[in-house]
Amino acid sequence: MTDILKLGAREQARRIAQGELSAEALMRAMLDRISEVNGTLNAIVSLRDEAELMAEARDADAVRSRGPLHGLPIAVKDLDNVQGLPTSQGSPLFAGQIAEADDPYVARMRAAGVIFIGKTNAPEFGLGSHTYNPVHGATLNPYDQTRTCGGSSGGAAVALAAGMLSIADGSDMMGSLRNPAGWNNVYGLRPSWGRVPGTVQGDTFFHQITTHGPMARNPSDLALLLDAMSGADPRLPYGSGFAPVGIPEGDTSGCRIGWLDNWGGAVPFEEGILPLCEAALSVFETLGCSVEPVSPPFDRDALWHSWTTLRSWNIAAGLNDLYADPATRERLKPEAVWEIERGHEFSTMDVHQASAIRSGWYATAASLFDKFDALVLPTAQVWPFPVDWNWPREVAGVEMDSYHRWMEVMIPASLIGVPALAMPAGFGEAGLSMGIQLIGRHGNDAGLLELAEAYHQATEWPDSRPIQS
Repeated sequence: MTDILKLGAREQARRIAQGELSAEALMRAMLDRISEVNGTLNAIVSLRDEAELMAEARDADAVRSRGPLHGLPIAVKDLDNVQGLPTSQGSPLFAGQIAEADDPYVARMRAAGVIFIGKTNAPEFGLGSHTYNPVHGATLNPYDQTRTCGGSSGGAAVALAAGMLSIADGSDMMGSLRNPAGWNNVYGLRPSWGRVPGTVQGDTFFHQITTHGPMARNPSDLALLLDAMSGADPRLPYGSGFAPVGIPEGDTSGCRIGWLDNWGGAVPFEEGILPLCEAALSVFETLGCSVEPVSPPFDRDALWHSWTTLRSWNIAAGLNDLYADPATRERLKPEAVWEIERGHEFSTMDVHQASAIRSGWYATAASLFDKFDALVLPTAQVWPFPVDWNWPREVAGVEMDSYHRWMEVMIPASLIGVPALAMPAGFGEAGLSMGIQLIGRHGNDAGLLELAEAYHQATEWPDSRPIQS
């Protein structure tokens, strides 16, 4: 990997703006790196023509800066639309479909000056934390190519880890950017719900579960991309009142952290994960933070019931037209059919009761954030599993009753739309990466970035364990 690619996105952008680095040179280096490693890892898909990209980079050098991301190459997750590029969603039903317009957050990045080079791989419809699909195949973990990279933002995480991108977008329903960040030794932020605009099509009021967010090799770059993606959209509710997060300095003064561990023994973990995460927490103690264990603050089964009801209802609404047509239904992955059929079974009162549980958890969490600046959980309950598995059938001897139960540790933040920042915790005995997630009060994205920046300055995991080939 060249020295240019070892720079963070903020530094790359600064050098381009100051004339110390050309967008053309950066594009050349990234395309060379993609040519070197992507054929094996399969992180970036639908890559644009090289001559067109180089010409676009030269055009960027010939004009004044268009924004804070001017001249930076980026590939967008293949669930989302970039005008003129394919959006397969990992499904044969949409393979080759060309987007007619940018999604709102993509338009924000374009206005900030990025050059879109292609897409990053994702599982079919983003379902399951394992990036494989029948259109583009599987994306491999760069630390062990026999293992999954996670998902659904797996292509983005691998592209970052392997130096093919300096920043990337992701999306997160049930840990879709946090899990791959943890498994690929990079950072990912699920922002407060409403900070980054979603789609303007269909319902924009009920389904407050999924959000887009930034991924990077350091927290400062997370902040850079988050501010570029963020901002109220007048066509969407819930998106006002967020101030820019700015540049995190690593302020940990008076920081209080609560460790949720394994939720009082209720949530199973594979061996070695919890001790590694506790070792990562000890870094915060060296930075002057207090770290305290937290007893289970809410009933685990109630959280799971609420989450799976609202999730299946959401997915059933989004994929209902494909399910209703027998010709397209038979081409849906089994997990999608399972979610849709569950969603169809719920009554209006079932959905109401699930949302009432969610409301109760939000109130409980708010009281915890009166005491703690961040709550901490691991980013996964298992180590990266073999790439030829669909999903783990058991965790620490406990049978999994769904394709996503092994990601249960992600739902406390997802269910109530609070910010959650995934960061590297180090490596286990087998050389596989794991992460921790900092969970904060709604709207306190900047506070989590401050904590993460201090942690990064003390550890620099992505730099100390980079992918060399």
